[in-house]
Amino acid sequence: MNQRIQRRHSRLVIINAELRVRFNPLDILSDGEVLLRYRLPRGEILGLLDIVSPLITRATRRNYALSPMVQLLAALRFYATGSFLQVVGDGIGLSRAAVSKCVAAVTAILAQHAQQHIRVAETPQQRMTENQQFHQVAGIPRVIGVVDGTLIPIANPTLMDGAFICRKGYSALNVQVVVDSKGLFIDIVAKWPGSAHVAFIWADSAVGRDAAAGVFGRGIFLGDSGYPLRSYLLTPEANPASAAEEMYNTAHIRTRGLVERVLGQWKLRFRCLHRSAGGLRLTPERSIRVIVVTAMLHNPPPQLLLYSHQAPHFQHLSQTPPLHQPNVTPQ
Repeated sequence: MNQRIQRRHSRLVIINAELRVRFNPLDILSDGEVLLRYRLPRGEILGLLDIVSPLITRATRRNYALSPMVQLLAALRFYATGSFLQVVGDGIGLSRAAVSKCVAAVTAILAQHAQQHIRVAETPQQRMTENQQFHQVAGIPRVIGVVDGTLIPIANPTLMDGAFICRKGYSALNVQVVVDSKGLFIDIVAKWPGSAHVAFIWADSAVGRDAAAGVFGRGIFLGDSGYPLRSYLLTPEANPASAAEEMYNTAHIRTRGLVERVLGQWKLRFRCLHRSAGGLRLTPERSIRVIVVTAMLHNPPPQLLLYSHQAPHFQHLSQTPPLHQPNVTPQ
């Protein structure tokens, strides 16, 4: 009897070792199935593998170390489903702890590349292109981006800290995004708890400070009524009293609607961000990295070649202030 149990256990060990070392669903799944399961086409996944592989490849084969492909696909599957780590692991033969380590390692590496993927138009030629594209939507001139905030549910880090409770009554991070005319994320600030106001987040952000300083010239941004009205940030007319003001509000809604559509597509594509999946059951620091990485992955590959110089407007993770102090200006 003991010999049977040992043989059965040996077979399980061998099967698990094969999964950890040689498992590669890309070899058996069609392009459509790959996109459905991991939310990225095959070519982009292989490109990400080239980025993360040198940093997560184990030096030895001891204990059947996970291959880079297994680690990457585990992280992408978590982004795509937002399911419990144990459930993600059951689908690929990994434990909850192994999936957790894969998500942490892959996310940390990809987050370092976000500056190259998420950037504001900085040259006059780039801003002119954005002006023309936005003007074609509803006729508002000089627009270079539309801004909005969105709540990303997270697990409450402590029952004693009410700063994470948003206006809708659940724990969340209040994330600010700026989108260009092509629906690409060009700026993201993912460091404030759910109770922080969007006006404060905008004033504290690098893109907001640069806009106030005139870095973008005569370029303007569009925001909803939660943002303050500025010469560089236009909001809807609260009480339109003329036909011209009604027309302006209509044009504003049509133009700014792009950012709302992008946010909806982003959350549906990466269900870990959607409240229907239960939110991010991670620490706030790890949740911030997942939010930034999924925003980077949501931008299509052509974004990599749009702007080749350094991006000063990305809120680097190392500059994240204490999340329990939303009303304190960070150093």
